[in-house]
Amino acid sequence: MPGRLRHRSYGPPVDRRRFLVVLAAGLAAAAAGRGAGAPLAPAAAPAVPRPADVTPEPAAAVADGLPTPLPPPTGVVSGIPGDGRLLALTVDDGTSSETVGAFVRLATDTGIRLTFFPNGRYASWTDHAAALRPLVESGQVAFGNHTWSHPDLTTLSDAEVATEIRRNRDFLRDVFGVENTPFLRPPYGVHNERTDRIAADLGHPTIALWNGTLEDGRVIDGHGLVQAAKRWFRLQTIVVGHANHPTVTTVFDELLAILEQRRLTTVTLADVWSPST
Repeated sequence: MPGRLRHRSYGPPVDRRRFLVVLAAGLAAAAAGRGAGAPLAPAAAPAVPRPADVTPEPAAAVADGLPTPLPPPTGVVSGIPGDGRLLALTVDDGTSSETVGAFVRLATDTGIRLTFFPNGRYASWTDHAAALRPLVESGQVAFGNHTWSHPDLTTLSDAEVATEIRRNRDFLRDVFGVENTPFLRPPYGVHNERTDRIAADLGHPTIALWNGTLEDGRVIDGHGLVQAAKRWFRLQTIVVGHANHPTVTTVFDELLAILEQRRLTTVTLADVWSPST
């Protein structure tokens, strides 16, 4: 069923984690010498409401485990509409090539559906473009715009905001063949009416925020990541994580187990909102 996770024979969970750590290390070695730039400062993320506090939106019909896409709205989305058992795991930034590579292998191996919000300045994305393109073409992986270099857009001039968004939009098209994504995730979740208007003019009318988090906008250990997942892997939730530190790759087993235990179907944001609808 689409969105359900495929099981692979990797042995006991501890062996699976070791496999992923070895995978990440190998990918990092392959990318050596291609500096990805300085790590991002910890994000001052917007407050994350508890799922019960999220305002309901019109429901999307669900068939075969995936929703019938709605037209992308103009304005902010911060949760999945309706009363289904869906979860959108979204992954930002990409300062770590090994972590991006591990997420790509996770998607390939398990069938999990992911939405990436990359900053194109980081070499991690071009490092793994060949593996990502088939996932994008199949619809298992979707992309949104997170700006080229991760500035606070509200501190920039109109022209600078447009340059940040346009440059990353063109990067998504040229590297991954992504022609028409309606989603902008403003860095740090910071935006205003002016930046939203510029984003809409450049083809991104939907400001994609979140109502769940892996709490890894800062350095966090594996236990903290798993505890965040236990708190926020809930019905109709958009969860934000980051591809900046390899720690997350050591707890993939635990994250997958929580999804399975709670019978959550993973979706991309493009599964929920699509311009073609």
